[in-house]
Amino acid sequence: MNATTRPAAATTTISRRLAAAAGAVAGTAALALAVSAVAGTAAASASAKAGPAQLNCAAAPSACGYPDATNTGVPAGTTLLTVPGQVSSGPGWHYDPRGWVEVDGNGANLTGLYIPVNLDITASNVTINHVQVVTSGPNSFGISLRHTANVTIENSTISGVNNTTGRVGNAIDDIYGDSTAMTIKNNNITNWRTAVQVSSGLVAGNYIHAPGYTPGDHVNGIYDTGSAQPLTISGNTIFNSMNQTDDITLEASAPGQTIANKTITGNLLAGGGYSIYGGDSLGNATTSIKITGNRFATLYYPNAGAYGPVAYYDPAGPGNTWTANTSDTTGNTIAS
Repeated sequence: MNATTRPAAATTTISRRLAAAAGAVAGTAALALAVSAVAGTAAASASAKAGPAQLNCAAAPSACGYPDATNTGVPAGTTLLTVPGQVSSGPGWHYDPRGWVEVDGNGANLTGLYIPVNLDITASNVTINHVQVVTSGPNSFGISLRHTANVTIENSTISGVNNTTGRVGNAIDDIYGDSTAMTIKNNNITNWRTAVQVSSGLVAGNYIHAPGYTPGDHVNGIYDTGSAQPLTISGNTIFNSMNQTDDITLEASAPGQTIANKTITGNLLAGGGYSIYGGDSLGNATTSIKITGNRFATLYYPNAGAYGPVAYYDPAGPGNTWTANTSDTTGNTIAS
């Protein structure tokens, strides 16, 4: 589905960012507990298997406890019904003949579906599980969220059609930057310009790899457009073979904003211009940016990213920490 087929208020990828800093914070306490539990489990699993003596995990991530094709996405052998050919609606969702699937019922649970168009979520307390979404186009979305809360996307496969003109623009995208308490876990995401674009919640245990590219793209693995909402990025494998832009970026939409309460822990990272952008590229203040226990692999470039492992991280920011980040090849500590 091309963005031009959507109502005007829903098609602008620029305007969705401007409201991000003012996003709702309802449910923060409950989210913090959920993030702590799930992120702790993911990080503990990876660190238990990938101890200091275990190196070169990028060659077979799951052997070190990280996500790869063997332990993410729709499990092999799962029967999926095609939308709209085999099924066109269910409790809380329906296929819109203009060319997308709309989830507008609170508490909807979508499972066992193959969706070759945008999956758009405007309801809350929604679960997407064992679903494959394939879309493509310049401004396309795989799964889009609009003013939602408590949406879980798990054990699903999201991709473009191919890695060139058929790449998906944004595989998972919080369109307006105000959705809260999102959980995005154990998904396999390929052929993307941006794999996951969110500003709050939990992104854990995903296999993000094989990006797509068309001329003019900025290629992002996980992209936080900047806010003070809590976001935890934990236990993911993110491989960006491009020499731009990142595996993980924290960046506000304009100068003068504060980026805070972000945790990046236990991830296996390779590629991009820099593997991590730490939030102060526009001179913005950063606080409580915690980057710990990540592995930087030389799968594509000798310094992890084409230009290095990290840029625009401010070690002097209040509450900012950079600890126990290491080279996947040597085990040596990576400095900030």
